[in-house]
Amino acid sequence: MKRLIYTLILLSLITGCGQKKDITPPASISKSDSLTVKKLYTHYNEWRGVKYQEGGMSKKGIDCSAFVHIAYKQKLHKNIPRSTRLQSETGKQINIKNLRPSDLIFFKTGFKTRHVGVYVGKGEFIHASSSRGVIKSKLNNPYWLDAYWMSRRY
Repeated sequence: MKRLIYTLILLSLITGCGQKKDITPPASISKSDSLTVKKLYTHYNEWRGVKYQEGGMSKKGIDCSAFVHIAYKQKLHKNIPRSTRLQSETGKQINIKNLRPSDLIFFKTGFKTRHVGVYVGKGEFIHASSSRGVIKSKLNNPYWLDAYWMSRRY
């Protein structure tokens, strides 16, 4: 038990000393992006609550990169890579302050673990969470603030 407490204290010191990122995205979206937002919300509503499954690509279970891949293919009619790694290496890297609906947001959620979601505007993104399935989250959540890695546009 003591070992666990010491480990938790050490982890909080390590992560607590990290520099906070200034990731304030635009509060509103342009009218030209409204159709994209509607398409993304349609995708979200079709998949909302589907459980997370690593490697999954169906309503029985889906992972984050498959959720993004399918959204782009079915709703935005763009073919992007299937894996988070390849998604993070393609497209154009953009500053988070310039986010527009459909931009991909990447996070480092573990030592070698990466996560991806799709920005839908107003500081929110949709994604397949490993703990809660397909959900919508806020970028200003402390967990996501700390884990933010990069954003890309296709």
